[in-house]
Order: sequence, then structure tokens, then C-alpha cells
Amino acid sequence: MADMRLIVAGAGGRMGRTLIKAIAETEGTTLVGAVEGPRSPFIGQDSGVLAGLGENGILIASDVKARSSKADGIIDFTTPQATVALAALAAQAGIIHVIGTTGLGSEEEAKLKDAAKSAVIVKSGNMSLGVNLLAALAKRVAKSLGEDFDIEILEMHHNKKVDAPSGTALLLGRAAAEGRQVALDMRSVRARDGVTGARKVGDIGFATLRGGTVVGEHSVIFAGPGERLELSHRAEDRMIFARGALRAALWAHGKKPGLYSMVDVLDIGDI
Repeated sequence: MADMRLIVAGAGGRMGRTLIKAIAETEGTTLVGAVEGPRSPFIGQDSGVLAGLGENGILIASDVKARSSKADGIIDFTTPQATVALAALAAQAGIIHVIGTTGLGSEEEAKLKDAAKSAVIVKSGNMSLGVNLLAALAKRVAKSLGEDFDIEILEMHHNKKVDAPSGTALLLGRAAAEGRQVALDMRSVRARDGVTGARKVGDIGFATLRGGTVVGEHSVIFAGPGERLELSHRAEDRMIFARGALRAALWAHGKKPGLYSMVDVLDIGDI
């Protein structure tokens, strides 16, 4: 079987470079395009050199559409605005779109759902295999323990991260809310300051830490009467997100149009 031909969006960034390296190391995948925004200082540079691999002949460009005709999929860890545009392009070109972008709003999510009518889209707030298994466990524990146990989600990232709570924290919060059969938007508490009063039963709290070069740390805490259960994940290398994204891309090859998640990729919906 021929290799899956992939474009990396945001190729000059930290995740973009990691993805380029991961594709070079992953059997069954090949890089056919590396793209950045038109004002990027990386335009025209060799993507392999930027990724620390040496020259690969794939120069970073801004024209995604021109490269989509020679690709099977695009992997996208960029910005919400860019992701929406790439989803529309993927739908038009009939290629797979793997999305690791975080910070998407409700309008942007709606546009992705619309694009998924014509494109195969796999989207996750975190592409790590371990984090997605953690989410499945959080959902199961939340269902089993009930509202006698308060749920708090703690996350920490590097000091350059621009959105909070992280996409992963929200992924975990949604999983816990699904376990309780409630809507996260109706029960989440994002900030506490001053005299807040007692904690409301059933709330799902979020705490955010930023500092240094932390790749990502997340804990789901279930605090009950006289005992506490903590489920945690620590990311030590961005390569785990790249490997997960490539697994998602390979899984999506040949699937029908639709909006999928890592739950589908890992087949863990019944945990």
C-alpha cells in the first residue's frame, strides 16, 4: 500500500516541526507539503532543516490549496481561524483533516461540523493516546462515584500558551460531565476569587497554572467524604501528540465523511 501523503499546517512552529520529524520516522506516511501563513518568516525555508532532519526538499509555502491535490490529508495544530479555513479546504479537496488546534469557540465548532459533511475530520483537544484513555477513565469514574464526589481539573502548561483552560482540560471536563449526564457548560466553574460561598454540588471546577517550559500536566481529582482519587497524565515530549495525530490520520484513511474523535480512533467508547 502506498504511503499516506500528508501536509503539515503551521510547519514552522514547535508542533509543526515535531510533526515533520514524526512523519519522517513513521512507516506508511510521507510529507508532501509544509505550510504557514503568508506573513510567516519561515516561508521558503526547507522544512526538514527546520525540523532538525537536514534538507528534505519540501519548502514551507503559504498556498495550501495548490498542495492539496497531491495529498491525502492535512494535520493541523494552528489557530481557530486557520483551522476553520483548512476544514473548508479539506471538504472541497476531499482530503482528511486531523485537528489538534485548541481554543475553538462555538461558532468555529459549528463550521467544523458543517465541513465534516464532506470531509473526514478527526478532532481532539489532545492527540496523546494516554490523555484520551485518561478521559475515558474520567468518564467511567464520574459515572460510578456520583455527586458525593466533587470533581476538580488541574492543568499546567508552558508560559507561552495563550488559551485557558487548555483544550485537554476541557476534554477531560466534558468526559466527566458525560459520565454524570450533565452539560459541562452548565456546571463548569472556571475561576474562584474572593468570597465565593460554599462549593455547589455537581460543579466541575478548573484550575490553571502557567510557567516555564511545561509541555502539559493534567489531573482529574475526585474528592469525596474522607477519600480522594486522582487520575493524572504528564506529557514529557511533544512527540506524543504528533504520534497520536499520525495514528488518527492513518485510521481515518478510507473512512466516510464525518466528525470523529480519538475515542473513535482508539475504540474506547465503551470503557
